[in-house]
Order: sequence, then structure tokens, then C-alpha cells
Amino acid sequence: MEHESVVTAVKQALEKAPQRKFSESIDLAINLKNLDMNQPQNRFDEEIILPHGVGKPIKIAVFAKGETAQRAKAAGADYVFDPEEINVLGEDKARAKTLAEEVNFFISESAYMPVIGKTLGQVLGPRGKMPIPLTPDKDVVQIINKSRNSIKVRSKDKMTFHISIGRKEMDPVKVSENVEAVINRIEHKYERGLYNVKSVYVKTTMGPAVRVI
Repeated sequence: MEHESVVTAVKQALEKAPQRKFSESIDLAINLKNLDMNQPQNRFDEEIILPHGVGKPIKIAVFAKGETAQRAKAAGADYVFDPEEINVLGEDKARAKTLAEEVNFFISESAYMPVIGKTLGQVLGPRGKMPIPLTPDKDVVQIINKSRNSIKVRSKDKMTFHISIGRKEMDPVKVSENVEAVINRIEHKYERGLYNVKSVYVKTTMGPAVRVI
């Protein structure tokens, strides 16, 4: 996979996309092959850091108190919940679901992970949004900053899955580098590398798909 060929595919996808009155995302369609997706180890479930982010704000919620909570607020976390609020959220299923849809990443001090699992696991688990555990050796600010450029990718048991990796107004070269980051991660996930990738297409939300590999 050559960098120039990826750039060319991204540019073609952008050029072929009809003009819209809203900001479109740029998506990848990944098609795998020669894998038994009933086997959990073959399912793609990874957090990938994109070199240039997704071109839109990433919302982050943190469960913490004391100095950690203050540092999370200072780092720009969108929500900082005191652990005492966990049970309240667990009882308000509608609010919990809204929060789960709105927030991209949850972070929690590790001491509160068990209660989050009990009260919010049914809402967060199926969406792949259980919190990133914040152990004492980790810095909440670093995790927040890292998460701003990360995407959560889950194939579940499907051979085909889609990933949003940018916005139409982004520089095509930067989008291409995001594409390469995803493909490289998939290549290293599977023992047979790209042999397990049938094809990869790039497209805008409403535009035609262009083959990358």
C-alpha cells in the first residue's frame, strides 16, 4: 500500500462527492476475508489513534473526584462526574442512554469501575463505551489528550464494518494518513496481515465509494 495511491483514492472520493449543505464525514468501509468471525479473537475491537483526529470535537466524560477531577476539568473534559452520581445515572436510564450516545470516551478512576459495571454496564457495554480505567500510575490529562485523536473501532461479528476517519473539509493528505493508520492497525491485528483484508473503500457520507486496496 503506497502513500500516493491512498492520497489519490481520497482525492477521487472528495472530487466525486456531490456538494452538500452540511459537513460530511469521510468514512472507510473495511471488508475482511478468510476469518471465522464467530471466534472472538478474530473480531476487530481496537482503539486507534489517528494522526490528525476526526476533524470534529470528541466528547469525553470522566468519573473522578478530588485533584483528579480538577485536572480533568482543566484539561477540558466535557463532563466530570463525582462517583456519588454513578448510582443516580444508573437509575435514570434515559439520561444514561443519551449520555452514552453523546460521549465518545468515558474515563474512570479504577476504584469506581465495579460500580459502573453494575449500574451502567448494560448501557455502556453494548456500545463499546465502558470507561478507560484510570489507575494511579496514569495521568488523566494524558488520557484525555490521547482520546481526542482516537476512534473506537468494532467489527462485532461482521466481516464488513465502517469507520469515520475525518471530515470533508480536511486536507486530503491528512485524511490519507488517518486511512493508513487504520489499515496499518488492521494489518498488525491479524497474523496473516492484509491477506485477511478483502478490500478497503473510502467515501464521504453521501458520495460514491473509491477503492483504496
